[in-house]
Amino acid sequence: MPATSDVVALAKDETRLYPEDLFSLSAGGDPQIAPDGGLIVYTRTANDIMTDRGRTTLWFIDTRTGEQSPLDGVGPNADSSQPRWSPDGTRLAFVGTPEGGRAGIYMFWKATGRTALIASPPRGPGNLTWSPDGSSIAFTMLSVTDPETLGAPLKKPEGAKWSEPLRIVSRIEYKRDGEGDRKPGYYHVFVIPADGGIPRQLTTGSFEDSGPLSWTSDNRAILFTARRGPDWERERDLSAIYRVSLADGALTRMTENKGPDTSASVSPNGKLIAFTGYTQKYRGYENRLLYVMDIDGRNVRPLTGALDRSVEKSKLIWAADGQSIYFSFDDHGVAKVARADLAGRIDTLVSGLGGEGDIPDTPYTGGGFSVAQNGVIAFTQGAGDRPSDIAITRGGKVTRLTRLNDNVLGHKKMGAVTPLAVTSSFDQASVDAWLVTPPDFDPSRRYPMVLEIHGGPFGSYGPTFASDYQLYAAAGYVVLYVNPRGSTSYGDVFANGITHSYPGTDYDDLMSAVDGAIAKGFVDPERLFVAGVSGGGALTAWIVGKNNRFKAAVSQAPVIEWTSEVLTVDFYPWMGRQWFGKQPWEDHELYWKHSPLSLVGNVTTPTMLIVGDQDHRTDPSQAEQFYGALQIRGVPTTLIKIPGASHGTFSTRPSQSAARVNAILAWFARFDMAKTVK
Repeated sequence: MPATSDVVALAKDETRLYPEDLFSLSAGGDPQIAPDGGLIVYTRTANDIMTDRGRTTLWFIDTRTGEQSPLDGVGPNADSSQPRWSPDGTRLAFVGTPEGGRAGIYMFWKATGRTALIASPPRGPGNLTWSPDGSSIAFTMLSVTDPETLGAPLKKPEGAKWSEPLRIVSRIEYKRDGEGDRKPGYYHVFVIPADGGIPRQLTTGSFEDSGPLSWTSDNRAILFTARRGPDWERERDLSAIYRVSLADGALTRMTENKGPDTSASVSPNGKLIAFTGYTQKYRGYENRLLYVMDIDGRNVRPLTGALDRSVEKSKLIWAADGQSIYFSFDDHGVAKVARADLAGRIDTLVSGLGGEGDIPDTPYTGGGFSVAQNGVIAFTQGAGDRPSDIAITRGGKVTRLTRLNDNVLGHKKMGAVTPLAVTSSFDQASVDAWLVTPPDFDPSRRYPMVLEIHGGPFGSYGPTFASDYQLYAAAGYVVLYVNPRGSTSYGDVFANGITHSYPGTDYDDLMSAVDGAIAKGFVDPERLFVAGVSGGGALTAWIVGKNNRFKAAVSQAPVIEWTSEVLTVDFYPWMGRQWFGKQPWEDHELYWKHSPLSLVGNVTTPTMLIVGDQDHRTDPSQAEQFYGALQIRGVPTTLIKIPGASHGTFSTRPSQSAARVNAILAWFARFDMAKTVK
């Protein structure tokens, strides 16, 4: 006879995690170690229950004593980010945003402990980068142009109250998730004196320039990434490295590869440039390689061609002697820091990065790091039961420097995260998966289980903190999450297993993982639930159209019908050709047969839809289509819209994130008919 089967009720047991606990969490990110390795400055994001958001401040850590202290000087309730040490380590530049004010560039002087505003640009600066001599700071910023007009303007009588004027759209990239309708203008490169002053614009034109930025060793030019081809807005993944002269603004294109070259970094001696990129083959996924070339753009050669993993593009750091380059990459769901020498030999130095300053609801791989001149590495350290902390590795020894959530979570019983080996029924391939088990887990019992599916689909999960999964576990559920076919961090072949065929064999991988979890003996096969966000939301809708083994489902920010998706997504010129090889009008059947909507006639599983009402990646109409179809068919369904949320800010507001989890748990409970079965 099976043991008692029950979902743990959310009684007020202080050893349990509750949705309202999200307001008390903090996370460390963007650790920047000083050149001499003595101090680290990092971003600390803490949720504020009164303003319902995460507030980000800067904190110092003494790497010898572990002593911490805040960086003040912007004002109460301000946000600070992008801390960057001067080359000699005596000053720290950062972006500060006073409460209710505009983002500015601030300077902290280590010797005096004083902080001052040195520049107040009209729009938010990004990619702060010091010149080698410490005299200047470069950054990127939106350069606004006049809005487009069409037809003669009307003259409004004095004192008249008219509606807003028409908004004319003719630009290809006219919207962006998290930003909405784009402001007229283009991002360009600017520079200011480190002593303060008015920003000077270095690049111009109807093109998009971006970071990371890197100065040449003589302080006379800056390298940046740009899309400046004749059809650049339609070619999202065709960028090049450019150099702009500070003296006259002259531009030089440095790379000619047909692909997304980016992240230029000049070597300490000024003779070499490291960068990342790949050759565009119009598949779903490509490994991003680490390259080096001579300072004049000649003699380009890859250093990581044999790695079969993608180099993270956000940061390349040269060793002080100029003989090797530090970079990060994901491997089997684990983020790592490695060093490649100029002959292409690679040594892994850190394993287990986690988070990048946010408080994650799902366990995506990633993390931040920096390197001192003596080789000490500061990094965000991940763990399954905590948001990211700050740690260092020195001489191969890892030391954790912060314990940001021990006071909040130290007395809580958290779900344990353990690996689950899976063999796919499709081709016997090995698939990585993890289980989060409830606190006080008893393997002799049988528990309900939630299959949680990651988005992307070209992304990966790992054994790091996820507030959603910990909350599900606290409510008595086993949580299963998987890196099925299409996931990154497993190499080119595995990721491209769904190219031009998504959803596809990833479905088989997921069902094999469910079978593997049930085979452990503690999962009740009659009490299965499924949920996912974005690509995971699409797969959730796909799964309930393929089988009825789940008691209830929650599809969040999903793709439901591919033709409407690829023509409304914020990067619509790129998506159809990249993911399907053809545009919808060239092969409608291809799009339809991979659309969850094509299977809606099979669905009997109660399915809830959740979407942000400002989502420009998977438009709310995607969820509305499935909701409408289910209502027509009489399948139990509910539609939840999160006010003000975009695709990328789906769970940014703690109150909305907590309410969303409460709604999901209530939805599952509504259709869990086995609560009292013995």
